[in-house]
Amino acid sequence: MKTVIIKYNAGNIRSVLFALDRIGVEGVVTDNPEEIRAADRVIFPGVGEASTAMNYLKERKLDLLIKDLKQPTLGICLGMQLMCKHSEENDTPCLGIFDVEVKKFQSPVDNLLKIPQIGWNNITGLYSSIFDHVRENSYMYFVHSYYAALCADTVATTNYVINYSSALQKDNFYAVQFHPEKSADAGQQILENFLKIQ
Repeated sequence: MKTVIIKYNAGNIRSVLFALDRIGVEGVVTDNPEEIRAADRVIFPGVGEASTAMNYLKERKLDLLIKDLKQPTLGICLGMQLMCKHSEENDTPCLGIFDVEVKKFQSPVDNLLKIPQIGWNNITGLYSSIFDHVRENSYMYFVHSYYAALCADTVATTNYVINYSSALQKDNFYAVQFHPEKSADAGQQILENFLKIQ
């Protein structure tokens, strides 16, 4: 089985490679369209800024390619946000795979919660095969200032300031706001589940 990690100048690829290696899977990092199309699994990770990342994808026509993928595809963090229709981060039109807006956390003046959210938080309402053998209220590692609102494609919810989508699924597309590669055993289980999806 060939697992490809899309290269688009967004950070965090190395930690995904290490996580795959821990479960005995060799990931290939590439922005080559033919390699991506030929993969059995595609991972679309990322840490960074939405408009810069989208520009890189568009320059290489990877924006069109990603939307057309038929194999199981997993977006992580910025990758998840870019799979939505629009991000408030620099008013960025995104891929539109998920019909949902990405918004910036607005912390109330009297709220002690800091933006960005950095650290462990739990996921609830798990509703996808990607969460097989993952317990309700499991803790995952998050680093983000923007979030996808709740929508028809929400398959996990997290609360930080408000309830938001910590995971989305539509057809062959899966996406998580947290970092499974940094989320201990539960995160590893999610990656293993993704790799087993038919």
